[in-house]
Amino acid sequence: MKFIKNFFERTEPLVQKGAKYNWLGSVHEGFFTFLYVSKDTSKSGTHVHDFTDLKRTMSVVVLALVPALLFGMYNVGLQHFKAIGDAASTGFLEIFLYGLIKVLPVIAVSYIVGLGIEFVFAQKRGHGIHEGFLVSGILIPMVMPIETPLWMVALATAFAVILGKEVFGGTGMNIWNPALVARAFLFFAYPAQMSGDSVWVALSSGDKVVDGFSGATPMATAAAGSLDYSAFDAFFGFIPGSIGETSAFAILIGAVILIVTGIGSWKIMLSTLAGGAVMGLILNAASGSDALSAANQVYFGMPFWHHLILGGFMFGAIFMATDPVSAAQTEKGKWIYGFLIGILAVLIRVINPAFPEGMMLAVLLMNTFAPLIDHYVVAGHIKKRAKRAKISA
Repeated sequence: MKFIKNFFERTEPLVQKGAKYNWLGSVHEGFFTFLYVSKDTSKSGTHVHDFTDLKRTMSVVVLALVPALLFGMYNVGLQHFKAIGDAASTGFLEIFLYGLIKVLPVIAVSYIVGLGIEFVFAQKRGHGIHEGFLVSGILIPMVMPIETPLWMVALATAFAVILGKEVFGGTGMNIWNPALVARAFLFFAYPAQMSGDSVWVALSSGDKVVDGFSGATPMATAAAGSLDYSAFDAFFGFIPGSIGETSAFAILIGAVILIVTGIGSWKIMLSTLAGGAVMGLILNAASGSDALSAANQVYFGMPFWHHLILGGFMFGAIFMATDPVSAAQTEKGKWIYGFLIGILAVLIRVINPAFPEGMMLAVLLMNTFAPLIDHYVVAGHIKKRAKRAKISA
């Protein structure tokens, strides 16, 4: 692929400051450093550099997302053919291709809108293109119902990039996870299009749905007092849900990639799962209360580990809570941060029937409090050191 590198090197003088096409400088630099290691070196002082720069880090995260994305494409097709009663007679390839055709436009809109805005801000501010949207651009489609209109995906992406990231200074400065900002924007701005039974299954206007098929997610049916799913289907993801969130198995493959490469924090992942399990056990203990309705008795009594494999819990624990920018930074803070996300996610989804999911709100809320958690952790360390210094003196 040397000819590609030669192309970038030949065209570099044309986009430098003062050249004819200088307004394309950030775009040129962004694509070059995505494909190759940057030629920039430190101009002063002594620095130690790691070959794994931010673009390489983002590429690993995208790689970790691939198993969940590929399964999501298959599941979109599977849920469609289940709805029309043809799943048993349809081959794997046809099911997957149907899902691929439905999902690719959502991904394309996310990247086109998001990267377009990133390019504009980069040129306006005169700096290189931020790499963060390499991940956000694929996370946004993966947390959307498949029937989300493309114009809504575009609007949510623009909202997330501009008001969720760029107003704070761009990648590395945002206080909330941009993909969840996009999801929350649509959830509150267009609740009718983001909830209900019909948004999770891809159907055309001429499709005739078989009797008894509702398209409701397991979280919605559990909130209504019915556990109509198997643990096998829930773990492997053969259930309705957002595009990339249904398969805990595929998500765990991504978790292994993040942990082995050192990109994702295993402490946040583990503490989030622990928090969800603890809250699930607490709710199980309260399930026998006479004050609960019949539906609540079922939801409160749902096995605690089911919460970990249903809805967006596993996806949020592995890919959303571990966002290195918006998560807690201190080691002790990561345990506290993740544990509270797990607690809140299960609490919100069970206690408040208006939010049958919970993970989105839990992560965004703890993103807000992550700096405060780190502040008290650091302050505690300072206090302990001061006390030790006073004793030794």
